[in-house]
Amino acid sequence: MPEIHYTVASIDGEYANLRDENGSEVFVALFLLPDGTDVGTKLYFHDLIYEIEEQRYD
Repeated sequence: MPEIHYTVASIDGEYANLRDENGSEVFVALFLLPDGTDVGTKLYFHDLIYEIEEQRYD
C-alpha cells in the first residue's frame, strides 16, 4: 500500500479536497479523516488510514 502525504487544500461541506506532493487532488469524506482536520492540515495516508502529520495554526 502506498504511503502518501497530503495537505488539506479546502473543505466543501462534508468533503475535503486533499493535495499530494505532486499537485494531484482527491476528494475525501470528512468522516474518514482524523478529528481536528482543517484547511492547511498535513496528513499522512498509509494502510487505508489518514493520520495528522502536522497541524496548521493561524
